[in-house]
Amino acid sequence: MSTFAQEVEDFVSELDAAVENHLEWTRRVLRCAVTRASPGDDVLAPDAHCRCRFGRWVTNQKERFKEVDEAATLRILDHHERMHAAIRRLCSSIIAGDTGSTSDLNQFESNQKRLIDDLARFKTKLLEHGARRDFLTGLPLRYGLEAEYDRFRLSARRFGKKIALILIDIDHFKRINDTYGHGVGDLALKHAAEILKRQARRGESIFRFGGEEFLHLAMVDTAIDAEGTAIRLVQAFRDTPLQMSERELLRVHVSAGLALAEHDEDMGQAVARADSALYSAKGAGRNCWRWAERPVHESVNRRPKKAAKCCRL
Repeated sequence: MSTFAQEVEDFVSELDAAVENHLEWTRRVLRCAVTRASPGDDVLAPDAHCRCRFGRWVTNQKERFKEVDEAATLRILDHHERMHAAIRRLCSSIIAGDTGSTSDLNQFESNQKRLIDDLARFKTKLLEHGARRDFLTGLPLRYGLEAEYDRFRLSARRFGKKIALILIDIDHFKRINDTYGHGVGDLALKHAAEILKRQARRGESIFRFGGEEFLHLAMVDTAIDAEGTAIRLVQAFRDTPLQMSERELLRVHVSAGLALAEHDEDMGQAVARADSALYSAKGAGRNCWRWAERPVHESVNRRPKKAAKCCRL
């Protein structure tokens, strides 16, 4: 399982590889100018900007690009298409025995420069964004967690409420990766994030805490309210399998550790208690939740009945 830093590094490596492929493409165009030999259909085709590796990769990653900077993404796509159109006209003229248009050459050069400049700025913003938000799930990472916890603590003091921390871990995640491959593992992570987003109520926050772990913050009036939140989250996973294909479902269950933060307790201490409770839930057989400490009124963690026609891990 890759870390967040590795996920961002892989994305940047793909970006660099796609740009390097464009440099190779430019060398082919230069050879065409000298030898008048065709640079290939992927240069001369009307949809050449969609055929090159860079174009295919940007199209596949467009939603990720837009998450970082939608305006820059649209500019990059426009510069790329204009650059291809100009070079297609130039190469077609050269192959036909003409010299080519100066205006096409100027358009190619200007759009290539703008594309490279925009990509350099985008890469910087991408690395900054990657420290704050997870590309895969769209959830915030730990970067802003401490500030969010402090905000919750101030509000809790002001309104006489308590902070519930629920640390959630996908059960048998390594087995999912080993059995179905990392592609399905990524789908399981996105599936988990979507469930948690749908379950989050107004004022509650969710973070991708690490690997297959998520942290849910909520303000509650009582321990029983906190229990209700934990029960609701765990049950949502029991009720919502991952649709692997038209006929195959994958049950993605979770374990959860619940802690109520004291008013003077720092985030590290509260998270450590939630983590200890999570280990208790794992030890209790998974697919359940446990308190960091046992309140007077603790709900019973009932296990669901087995569902038919579902993959179980």
